[in-house]
Amino acid sequence: MSYLSGQPHFVLFPFMAQGHLIPMIDIGLLLAQCNVIVTIVTTPHNAERVQYTIARAIESGCPIRLLQLQFPGKEVGLQDGVENVDMLYSTNDIIKLFTAANKMEEAVHKIFEKMTPKPNCIISDMCLHYTHKIATKFQVPRISFHGFCCFSLLCDHNLKSSNILETILKLWSACSNQDCQRHYMQKLLVYLVSKLFMFHFVILS
Repeated sequence: MSYLSGQPHFVLFPFMAQGHLIPMIDIGLLLAQCNVIVTIVTTPHNAERVQYTIARAIESGCPIRLLQLQFPGKEVGLQDGVENVDMLYSTNDIIKLFTAANKMEEAVHKIFEKMTPKPNCIISDMCLHYTHKIATKFQVPRISFHGFCCFSLLCDHNLKSSNILETILKLWSACSNQDCQRHYMQKLLVYLVSKLFMFHFVILS
């Protein structure tokens, strides 16, 4: 694939989970449709999941490509070929997957030294901490991507700003028996739901 001189080059690093991979691919496609060169760095199994979509984009003239790196899952105790959250045999293995994903720093460092054209920007998943070091080393701006929806962020904001959790702990510790705890828990659940949805209801009204 040939590139025009001066075209910006974005390198994308999606995390190995469908809820992170799919929107990152969408971002890459949108950038490529604006004539931005896009390189998506991922592992062989995850590349297989999106290669048809990327191939269609390339056929339509979009400057986008997949760059595959071996996933070091076996180094942390994962079975060979396990490269995505939905392939884990146990929830206990999620830490191993995170650890393996962030052991790819050296391999990424090597490809960055040889990558052409020189990257102008990195968009990397918030779970891939090592990409901050890569961005600093090669003096490339980095945008951190997270896949939380707006409603999830709203709930998180309301939980923190209303101090609901502190209220729950205080009332719970004041209960002396199960009936009392059950009574307060029912009231707290109603209170919790009303706080979480309060802003949402205001918007709808």
